[in-house]
Parts: sequence; structure tokens; C-alpha cells
Amino acid sequence: MIKKMFIVAVLAIGLFASSCSNDDDNNGPSTASLTLDLNGLDPLGDDFVYEGWIIVDGAPVSTGTFSSVTFPQSFTVDATQLENATTFVLSIEPAGETGTAAATPADTKILVGDFSGDRAPVNTAVVGDFSASWGTSFLRTPTDEAPGSGNNGNDENGIWFGTPQAAGPPTAGLGLPVLPAGWKYEGWVVVDGVGPLTTGTFTGFTEVDDSNDFSGTENNAGPPVPGEDFFNNAPAGFTFPLDVRGLTAVISVEPDPDNSPAPFTLKPLVGMIGQDTAPATHDLTYSSASFPTGWAIR
Repeated sequence: MIKKMFIVAVLAIGLFASSCSNDDDNNGPSTASLTLDLNGLDPLGDDFVYEGWIIVDGAPVSTGTFSSVTFPQSFTVDATQLENATTFVLSIEPAGETGTAAATPADTKILVGDFSGDRAPVNTAVVGDFSASWGTSFLRTPTDEAPGSGNNGNDENGIWFGTPQAAGPPTAGLGLPVLPAGWKYEGWVVVDGVGPLTTGTFTGFTEVDDSNDFSGTENNAGPPVPGEDFFNNAPAGFTFPLDVRGLTAVISVEPDPDNSPAPFTLKPLVGMIGQDTAPATHDLTYSSASFPTGWAIR
């Protein structure tokens, strides 16, 4: 009898010790694993990282940063907070960020999803609804023309995202949602076997974009729509003047700020550039193929 009582006492002590192993008074709060199983994310520039967040009682709690876009990845978080989380958010953050700015997600939130049970299906709805997007471009080289001089006959060397008019400036050629803070649009021309060339970033569709790095020599900014002529300052591997006919045009959504020279993963509009110059137009159509999706799993 004494031996049995001794064994029972030892077991009880062991169970008590085990139950306290994750207690706040010993090893701190209990932890749990959050797994991200995502697809479609692109690597960021060197100065930026992805950061996950869970929303607990309306407040964001960081689940950790990462740079690799190979999934699944798991992160250790507070078990109680994870259990009480209602939403998962993925943002793009400056690498090494500290202080108060590090305590909340940046404007560049790319994926969001609400938990249902142990899973949160995430998507890019936080950036915008692109399902009704459309685009039109035309080929013209206005920056190579002195004002009043007329057409130089080399319109295959420039692309502008608009609709040309018989009289007056072109009208908007992009039907896209207004982006939230932290994002900009960027135009691209993709040269097979070499890579993409930017036409500049923009937020408005009836104004010039922020770049004329490759434009002509006549100090003409071009029409009041995003676009570019390809005459000067050719990057390594490219030959200017560039004939854009038969190439692919892309409109991407870029984080702002952004230090990556490549198009970001979100590319809502894509189209093949035709052979005819202005007044002919060439369509860009909506594509969701590049949009990242996935799950946050607790």
C-alpha cells in the first residue's frame, strides 16, 4: 500500500510540473505555430521584407518577417493571441524597421483574409478589385518631335497608354481602380530574351507619368497619358531606338516605395502590341494569373 501511494504521489507531482511548464510564472506564455502556404509572391528589393500580422481584438500583432518566397513557412506566435485572431494580413515593410513604425503594418498590405476555424484564405482584395480592368495603347513618338514639326515617321519606337483623338490630346486608355496609399501603377514593355523596360510609374490616367528616361531630344514631355518613347539611355542588353511592335505591354501594381528593378507580382493588364501605329490602338486585357493567393493556417 505504501509503495502504491508513493507511485501515485510521484505521478501527481509529474502532472503538476507538466501543467505548469508553459505557465507565465515559469517559461512564459504558451506558443503555437502559424503556417503560411502562399503562392505567387515575388522576391522584394534588398531593402524590404514581407511581414505577417494577426488582428487580435482589433489590434495588429506581428507574426514575423521573411524574404524567401518558398512555402510553406511556419512562425511561432503567442497561442492565446493566435486563437483569438480574426484576420491575417501580409504587408511589405522596410527591412530592419524599428520604433513605433514597426508596431503596425505599412500601407503596402498585399494579402488579407479572415479566419474561419483554423484557416484564413488570403487574397489581394485589399489592394483593389481589378476584375473589370481594361486598357488601350497606341504607338507614337511625340518626344522626338519639335513642337509644330509634325510626325517624324518613327512611331514604332514609342507606346502610350491612352486613346488618340483626331483633334486634341489623347483620352485615358486605362480602366483601373484607384489604388490605396502605398501603391502605384507602372507600365512595361517586355523584350523577349532580354527583359522588361519601364515606361514609368503613375497613379492618374490622364497625366504624364514620373519618367521620361528614354524619351527623345526635343524637350517634349509627350501627351497627358502614361507612356514612353525609346530613343536614349538604353540599359545594358537593349538596343535603341526600340521597335515595340510585336512585344508585350504590361501594367503592374507596385509597392511605393520600391527599389526592385523588376515588375512586381501584381500584373492586372497584359497585351500584345500590334503592328499598326496611331491612330490604331492595341488592347490590354485583364489577367489574374499573377495574383498571389494562399492560406494562413493556425
